[in-house]
Amino acid sequence: MKILAFSDLHSDTAATTRLVKASAEADLVIIAGDFCNYHKDLVASVAPLAEIPCPILAVPGNHETVDELTAAATANMTVLHGQTRAVGNVSFFGIGYGVPTTPFGDWSCDLSEAEATEMLEDCHQVDILISHSPPKGIADTTSSGHSVGSTSVFAAAERLKPKLLLCGHIHEAWGQTGLIGDTQVINLGPTANWFEV
Repeated sequence: MKILAFSDLHSDTAATTRLVKASAEADLVIIAGDFCNYHKDLVASVAPLAEIPCPILAVPGNHETVDELTAAATANMTVLHGQTRAVGNVSFFGIGYGVPTTPFGDWSCDLSEAEATEMLEDCHQVDILISHSPPKGIADTTSSGHSVGSTSVFAAAERLKPKLLLCGHIHEAWGQTGLIGDTQVINLGPTANWFEV
């Protein structure tokens, strides 16, 4: 299975156009959250993704609620937020939102570490973990040098040992990678990231 993965489109039409074009080569597309900005123009930001010719698995970012994303989702998109889905013989679990709670205020969709831990406990086996937020200490450093990733996402990767942990959220860390045991962690960003599983 050839997977195209990205995150943090933030209503960037040029990036969306490039990624939709790239998806012609994909068997599956994964989008790790933040389709729009501050809940605005979500439907318009998601609509071009209907042109992607294969299934999409997506998690909500901190800029859109799971209900908003589910309502805006195209026919080829499945929204995961605390659920597992299988595509062929590959299993995926998704957890969206900012974890831990961001300092951005009421508009941001966030989970506390305790809430995220509870959600992740529902996952017992997974090949690919999709999280909007990166794990603590990997691909999670802000421009001020602070590590702002999630301890619960890190712990879930340690427990579940997925092949891949795909995330986004921290813009300064786009493209950064790391390992949790044998699990490869990638902060995707709005560029084409390719995986064969």
